[in-house]
Amino acid sequence: MDSAHVLGERLRPFINRRRLVETALRLIEIPSPTGQGKAVADRLAEMLAADGFEVERPTGPYPEAPAVAVRWPSGRAGRTLQFNGHLDTVHLPFVPPELRDGQITGSGASDMKSGIAAAVEALRALREADALPAGSVLLTAHDLHEAPWGDGRQLDALIQQGYIGDAVLLPEPLHEPLPVKGRGSATWKVTIRRQGPPVHEVMRPLEEPSVIAAGAELVARLGKLQSELARQHDPICGAASVFIGQIHSGEIFNQYPQECWLEGTRRWLPGTDRHAVEREFRGLLDDVARDTGTSIDCRWMFIRDAFVLDPNDQFVSAFQDAGEAVSGTRLAIGPKPFVDDGNSFWANAGVPAITHGPRAGGQHTVAEWVSIDDLVRVAHLYAVTAALYCAG
Repeated sequence: MDSAHVLGERLRPFINRRRLVETALRLIEIPSPTGQGKAVADRLAEMLAADGFEVERPTGPYPEAPAVAVRWPSGRAGRTLQFNGHLDTVHLPFVPPELRDGQITGSGASDMKSGIAAAVEALRALREADALPAGSVLLTAHDLHEAPWGDGRQLDALIQQGYIGDAVLLPEPLHEPLPVKGRGSATWKVTIRRQGPPVHEVMRPLEEPSVIAAGAELVARLGKLQSELARQHDPICGAASVFIGQIHSGEIFNQYPQECWLEGTRRWLPGTDRHAVEREFRGLLDDVARDTGTSIDCRWMFIRDAFVLDPNDQFVSAFQDAGEAVSGTRLAIGPKPFVDDGNSFWANAGVPAITHGPRAGGQHTVAEWVSIDDLVRVAHLYAVTAALYCAG
């Protein structure tokens, strides 16, 4: 039996299903929409302190909701593996937690308080089994993740302040494949305006521009840009894109509107300069404004840069070996369909990050759920990965 399977069997009895579920429920029962994560961070810190861990509360640029950090060293030289997660949830009506048919439901059940609970359980198991042969584990949890309410700046500050490992596991609800590439992302909101006052459509000055016509012209030019971007294709993570999700104008059917606004996303491939992406987009808007006689403002919100993970990295090998030991499977490589904190670790610090969490669903809805059986698997997987990777 190889070392991964030996570690897997050694750690298996230390993953406490009841304790894991209780941890998840205690986190989920506290509402924490993005920007309002203090109470749930306090709860996590209290639970970790009660377990005997030394808890740090770095604020980054957001003292309203200090983050949570715990370091568990083996006392022997080696690598540091970081477990990282966000405690905030999207701004939807709060749903309290329930246990139902082998699942936990409630706000944050899938995205991603249950995943954080699994990471905490992995940390407990490593300590109780004395199974970390070298190196250390760093657990971090924070607010300001979910866009557009958060911009990731608390995590960015944690990275700058040294709360970072040699590799990172993130228990977002993506249980397959193993994501090795992902696109960068920004959201945008464009507002087109004309100078004149509100007016009945039959009274409008004929020389005044139409904001709806300008909006239509912008839609057409973005459509042309999308056709060009579609040719920028990566075999793993797909194509660059520009997307329009909303367009609005006017107050009533026969008033000549003063304003038209559009909102959407822009995604780009690894290796692309994100600043050049924004300059290109704003340049297109300037052209439309000039050609239509309107003024155009843009609120551009950078979310995360693109992401790459080397499938041959030793971290990936440790993770795959652990997965085979825990559940008998090795994941196929594939894309990361969304942006997450792994993008920030890679772009800001060059640290390899694996996004892998429990089988779950309903994220960004009021119907979140997570499989308890798979939570147990993830906690076990994280513990074995740490024992393998930290020892080198």
